[in-house]
Amino acid sequence: MLNKDRIFYPKLFTTLSDYSWGLFRQDATAGLIVGIVALPLAVAFAIASGVTPERGLATAIVGGFLISALGGSRVQIGGPTGAFVVIVYRIVQVHGVEGCLIACMMAGLMLIALGAMRFGTVIRYIPYPLVVGFTSGIAVVIFSSQIKDFFGLDLSSLPADFLSKWWEYVLHFHSMDWPTTMLSVFSLGVVWFWPKWNRRVPGSVVAILVSTFLVQMFDIPVETIGSRFGALPTQLTFSFLPEVTLTQIKTLIPSAITIALLGAIESLLSATVADGMIEGKHRSNTELVAQGIANVVVPFFGGIPATGAIARTATNIKNGAKTPISGMVHSLVLLVFVYVIGQWIAWVPISTLAAILIVVSYNMSEAHAFRALLKAPKMDVVVLMVTFFLTLLVDLTVAVQIGFLLSVLLFMKRMIDVSSIREITDQISAADTEEELRSDQDATTNKVVPRGVVIYEAEGAFFFGVAEMFRTTLDLGKNPPKALILRMRHVLALDATGLKALEDLHSKCQKEKVRLVLSGIHAQPYMAIKRSGLIETLGGQNIHYTLDEAIASVSVELQNAS
Repeated sequence: MLNKDRIFYPKLFTTLSDYSWGLFRQDATAGLIVGIVALPLAVAFAIASGVTPERGLATAIVGGFLISALGGSRVQIGGPTGAFVVIVYRIVQVHGVEGCLIACMMAGLMLIALGAMRFGTVIRYIPYPLVVGFTSGIAVVIFSSQIKDFFGLDLSSLPADFLSKWWEYVLHFHSMDWPTTMLSVFSLGVVWFWPKWNRRVPGSVVAILVSTFLVQMFDIPVETIGSRFGALPTQLTFSFLPEVTLTQIKTLIPSAITIALLGAIESLLSATVADGMIEGKHRSNTELVAQGIANVVVPFFGGIPATGAIARTATNIKNGAKTPISGMVHSLVLLVFVYVIGQWIAWVPISTLAAILIVVSYNMSEAHAFRALLKAPKMDVVVLMVTFFLTLLVDLTVAVQIGFLLSVLLFMKRMIDVSSIREITDQISAADTEEELRSDQDATTNKVVPRGVVIYEAEGAFFFGVAEMFRTTLDLGKNPPKALILRMRHVLALDATGLKALEDLHSKCQKEKVRLVLSGIHAQPYMAIKRSGLIETLGGQNIHYTLDEAIASVSVELQNAS
C-alpha cells in the first residue's frame, strides 16, 4: 500500500527524506516567532476557559508538539483555541477540572477512532452555515466573558448563562475600575493598530510587554495573573488522572463528543486553509489520529483540549515555515519560556489578556460570512440562526447537535425536492433511441410502446426520504397494466429503504400479475440490489441496460402471450 493511502502516515516522515540545514533555519525562525505569539494566547485561552494559566501552556507545549510531529499537515500549529473556550468553561463549571481532563481524553479516543475509520474526508463536508453559526456564537460568548476583566467590574463570580451574565454586568457596571479600564483600552489599541506599522512583531506581544512594564514601573493598581492565580510553576509536570468511574464516563459522553467534533472541524479547516497558502495537500485521517493522540496525552500534563489553530498556522506560514519541524520548535520555545520566564508571566495584567481575547473574538466571529449567509436560502439561514442562538443561550453541545440535525433535515428536504417519480409513457412513445433520450428526453420521434405497458422514470436519490413517495406514485390502481417498466437512469444512489420499496413494488406486481422491469440502472443501485439478493427475486431477465432492451423484452412476452 502506498504511503499516501495509509490511515496514519505523518507528514514529518515525508519531509525528513530531503531535509536540510537551510530548511531548518526557516523552520526554526518561524517556530520562534509563533512560539512568542502563542505564549499570551495559551495563557489567555486557559483563563477564559476557567482554568489556571499553566494548563494552557501545557496544552500548547505537549499538544502542539504531538500535533506537529504526528499530524498530516506540513505547517499545522496546535494548541488551545477559542473554539474550546465555551465548552471547556461549562465542563469545568459542572464537572470540575478533573471532569474536563477525562472528557478531553475521551474525545482523543474518539478522534483516533474517526481517523481509523477514514472519516477525515467526510468531516470536510460539514455544512458551512453550521460552522459559521457556532463559530460566531463562540466569538460572542468569548467577548461577553471578557467584559468583567476589561472594565475591572467588582464581581466575585459570573453566571454561565449568557443573558444572566449581561444582566450582572448591567447591575455592577457602576463598579468599573478606571485604571483597569484605561489599561484595557490602551492594550486594545496596541493589539488593533500595531500591525498597521509592523507585522513582524505581533501586537499582542507588544501589548503585554508595554502594559506589564507600565504596571510594574508606575505601580498601577490592577489585577495581574499572579495576584489572581499566585506564582506559576516553572516546569512542566506529569501527573496521573484520578480514578475514572463508569458514571463519570456516561455523564461526560456528550461533552466529549462536542470536543471531538469541534477538534476535528477546527483542525481540518485549519489544515485546508494551510493547503491553500502553501499549495499543499494534508492527510486528513492522519491529522485526526494525531489530534486524538495529543488529546489523550495532554491531560496527563494537566492540559485542556488541543486542536489546530488557524491564526497561528497562518503566522507560521507567513514567517517561512516549510515542515512540521517549525511546529515542534514552537512548542520547545514555549517550554523554554516556562522554565526561564515563567515567574515573570505572573506580572502580566489580566485586563491586557482580556483586550487580546476581545480582538481574537472579533477575528473569529466571521462577521462578513455571517452577513453574507443571511442572504442564502431560507433553510440555510434557519440552520445559521438556530446554531448561533443555541450557542449563546443554551449550550454549545446542544447547538452542535441540533445544528447537525437541522442540516441533515435540510439535506433530506433538498434531496426530496430534486427527486421525483413520474409516468412518462406518452413522452417515451415520442422518442427514438436511448441515446436520443439521454441528450433530450422531450425529443419527438416514433418509439412504439406496446398496449398495456406503462413506463415510469425515477430521478434523484432513491433513499428513505422518497420511499413513501415511490409507493404512493406507483399505485397500480383498479386496472393494472400488463407490464411496468421502471426507468432508473437518473437514480445514482439506493439505500435499504429504497430496496424495501422496490421489493414491495415487486410483491404488489406479482399479486396483480404485472411484470416489473428495471432499466438503466447505475453501478451503486445495481450493486445494492445484487448484494441484497433482490436481483434473484426480480429475475435477471427483468433488468436491462437500456429502455430499448426493456421494451423489446416486454413486447416479445406480450406477443407470445397473444
